[in-house]
Amino acid sequence: MNFQQLRILREAVRQDFNLTTVANTLFTSQPGVSKHIKDLEDELGVEIFVRRGKRLLGLTEPGKEVLTVVERILLDTQNVRSIADHFSSRKTGNLVIATTHTQARYALPEVIKRFKAEYPKVHLVLHQGSPKEIAEMLIAGEADIAIATEWLANVPEIATFAYYTWHHAVIVQRGHPLTELENITLADIAESPIVTYHEGFTGRANIDRRFAEEGLLPDIVLSAIDADVIKTYVDIGLGIGIIASMAYNPERDSNLVLLDVPHLFVPNTTRLAVRRGVYLRSYAYDLIQKLVPGLAEQKITEILRNEAVAGEDYVI
Repeated sequence: MNFQQLRILREAVRQDFNLTTVANTLFTSQPGVSKHIKDLEDELGVEIFVRRGKRLLGLTEPGKEVLTVVERILLDTQNVRSIADHFSSRKTGNLVIATTHTQARYALPEVIKRFKAEYPKVHLVLHQGSPKEIAEMLIAGEADIAIATEWLANVPEIATFAYYTWHHAVIVQRGHPLTELENITLADIAESPIVTYHEGFTGRANIDRRFAEEGLLPDIVLSAIDADVIKTYVDIGLGIGIIASMAYNPERDSNLVLLDVPHLFVPNTTRLAVRRGVYLRSYAYDLIQKLVPGLAEQKITEILRNEAVAGEDYVI
């Protein structure tokens, strides 16, 4: 048994049992992948995969049990390397953050600036994606820290910490009739075409839920993952916008007016997440503490070692 066999088993599950994709991901050949799988099954004396001819369809019951142990072995292998790196170079290395455009653009810059001033030799990698993609990167060990509003809280393999709360606001062109109203309602908003976030991004589910609760069917004429795109199309008159309030800048967005209506929309919580069981470098703890002041390294370590409780946020 060797690590390449274990990596192939894990990657086969991740790639939906497509051995060509597994081979490409691990920079090897498909015949080599097939041989490693056969050798592993021969050594263990059980079939790990369900097959139809030469095609893999899924995991057998023994295969599911083996995968659980393999995931733990490969995670611990990663941790061994992290421990060695931690003690050999405390202020150099790589730190990968997976997040959405909104967080990368509006929430993180000041914190990242302070972090880089303290750790100039740490190479930061900022991956942007959907909340689901972000969670998958964290689970796969491709990111050290994840930050998003959706999806993270209900993944048992990761621990989440409440980062901050925010609410949606409405943006309109100057002179829009909504700017003349003293008490804006959801019904008032629903009378105009709306430009807002794509489903699954930046609290869109909460927007839809509020309109549904009021029995309203808004006219969503365009959806995007990027608040800057939403503002662009509001600016050209496509409709009014619903964005995260923090995405509005009075100087940059001088052609638009922000209508702050927190009473119309429920608060949203952005979460910071870390893979359970992982060993973090000291500078990763420092970044987390800059994001969530008061969250001590000892407390984080304790939480990461605990059993998963899906849907549980840790709040300081």
